[in-house]
Amino acid sequence: MNRGAWVCVLMAVAATMGTAQTKTTMTGQCGKPDVQQSVPAGDQQGHMYMISQGKCTVTGSINGAVAKQGMYSEEIDSNGTQMKNQGTYVVTFDSGDKAYYKYQGTSTMKDGAYQAGTNKYEIVGGTGKMQGLRGSGGCKLTGTGGDNLDYSCTGTYSIGMATGNGSRGAGRATTPSQNPRTQRPTY
Repeated sequence: MNRGAWVCVLMAVAATMGTAQTKTTMTGQCGKPDVQQSVPAGDQQGHMYMISQGKCTVTGSINGAVAKQGMYSEEIDSNGTQMKNQGTYVVTFDSGDKAYYKYQGTSTMKDGAYQAGTNKYEIVGGTGKMQGLRGSGGCKLTGTGGDNLDYSCTGTYSIGMATGNGSRGAGRATTPSQNPRTQRPTY
């Protein structure tokens, strides 16, 4: 095999190794939101739109860093018994590095209390050791009374090369919300 062919083979192997997916699991608990506002939709009784932000405990690790705390910011469309939400979840690790997630999900409620739900997420970047972080997965959520819930998430991730743009790894975007691949999903 000539030198040019070997270079191509080595580049293909390096590219494959750089995008290898690693499995991850994270669990935790989220309490009542620190900030929550709602407005009635006006079309039917109980239908409302909300925004909320709060903190969660996190147990798990990515790329050797141990998760320390999570923070969510989300918008919610609820009719009193069902809810659709989408938002951003930021995990802070023991090193101070952060990972950025975008998610969307559906849940059920009863008498104003969270019952159960699922969501799908995409990891869209991070800081420090999390630069170039990409991944996806899903979570199961279980209400534990009132606004409290437990969650268990599984997925895969890979860490590519950082792009030097403030650690988001997307090449153009400077914040997760500016990344066109993670714009508002349709329901």
